[in-house]
Amino acid sequence: MLEVKNLVKRFGTNLALNDVSFSTDRAEVIGVIGRSGAGKSTLLRTINRLNKATSGEVLVDGRDVLTLKGNEKLRWQKDCAMIFQQFNLVNRLDVITNVILGSLNTQPPLKAMLKLFSDEDRAFALQLLDRFGMIDTALQRAETLSGGQQQRVAICRAMMQQPTIILADEPIASLDPLNARLVMEALHRINREENILVVCNLHTLDTARNYCDRVIGMRTGEVVFDGPSSDLTDEMAREIYGAEADEAFEPGVTSTSLGRTPMLAEA
Repeated sequence: MLEVKNLVKRFGTNLALNDVSFSTDRAEVIGVIGRSGAGKSTLLRTINRLNKATSGEVLVDGRDVLTLKGNEKLRWQKDCAMIFQQFNLVNRLDVITNVILGSLNTQPPLKAMLKLFSDEDRAFALQLLDRFGMIDTALQRAETLSGGQQQRVAICRAMMQQPTIILADEPIASLDPLNARLVMEALHRINREENILVVCNLHTLDTARNYCDRVIGMRTGEVVFDGPSSDLTDEMAREIYGAEADEAFEPGVTSTSLGRTPMLAEA
């Protein structure tokens, strides 16, 4: 489904990604971990084409998406949905409109600006909000929601695109443990039920171990670990995180800490 080959990204003299390569041929949950500045966000933003790669390839079904332009690039960004740490909702708009805006690049600009959405779009948005426990907020302004609620709305917006890949950039970094668990469970459920590849930047090891099938560890722009989450030892984690290792070992989003068994054990 996805092959990243020798990806390099420079910001001036700063080498943010240094010959990054990995691939997957199935829909799995991949956690990308590493200390601040390791290149995690740059990796996702480059795959999605929000950043322009310096060199390398990102192959999806054999096609290098880094070469796409115009409408083809927009179609790729529809197929490869992004979820951000800061939610990126339009605060003054109601929740259902924020969700429908996920299909913005398939809507005529004037139609989208005037919110002239079809009954089918509204029905699909409501279905998504219901699925992720947010139906009661459909007519509320986004700014009235808690952080965890806003992130679940952002997930609904991403699903509105009907993507084949979801890239989540630190989606739980600013959330309390309960809301972080709800968001991670939502992403895990999307992967299992919709057969969608999820690549998620994470901060704590417990979260990666509990919710990811595979972990990619990055340090100074390079991949230094790539394997099943069960193979991520504490020793390897300390090598990945270096001076920030103690922070990474702080309790993350574990279902057991909230009185539940881990999601992967349930699957």
